[in-house]
Amino acid sequence: MARKRGYDFFGAMAHMATDARDASNVLNDIITNFSPDQLATKGEQIHKIENNGDGDVKEIMNQLYVSFITPIDREDIVQLVDKLDNIIDGISGLTYEFYYLHIQTMRPDTEKFIELICEAVVAVQQSVKEFAHFANSKTLTKNIETANRIESEGDHLYTHNLRRLFEEEQDPINIIRWQKVYSGFEKVLDACEDCADVMTGLVIKNS
Repeated sequence: MARKRGYDFFGAMAHMATDARDASNVLNDIITNFSPDQLATKGEQIHKIENNGDGDVKEIMNQLYVSFITPIDREDIVQLVDKLDNIIDGISGLTYEFYYLHIQTMRPDTEKFIELICEAVVAVQQSVKEFAHFANSKTLTKNIETANRIESEGDHLYTHNLRRLFEEEQDPINIIRWQKVYSGFEKVLDACEDCADVMTGLVIKNS
């Protein structure tokens, strides 16, 4: 009789990372082709991805409860899943902010933020994909380093645009709006770095 295979925890986490990448691509479309009239429709695509991600989290947690053996420590899987979930939640949160803050147009440099986000999420997605083979992977460390580098670039872009906002914008409501949006961008980039840092620690722990 063939032995029943255990639950694929690495595959499930890789699926979450792919969902994050797909959500970032939709956010890229929202920002680069911004239309307030289409925001609800496009935002719903991201919210569906977020709901799928929540389902993935629930499934992984259930499997952790019933699985006798896991490929790495249970608490490490929980930690990495939480960081991946934060990326998806942060992307979804931005679409809600565009809506409830009544954003009508994108400010200069907004496309630079989404470019960094998409690059960082892809770096995370590739890292998670390689994580199951971390002992022999030739690209895992490079992708992790890429996510960290992009977060640093995002910090500089955030500081520059926040200063520019207070220098140029006269409407206090717009200042409040874009402070929140810029913070949302930074939150996603921070979540990508957090995820990369967790993988770095787990590689060291399990080597």
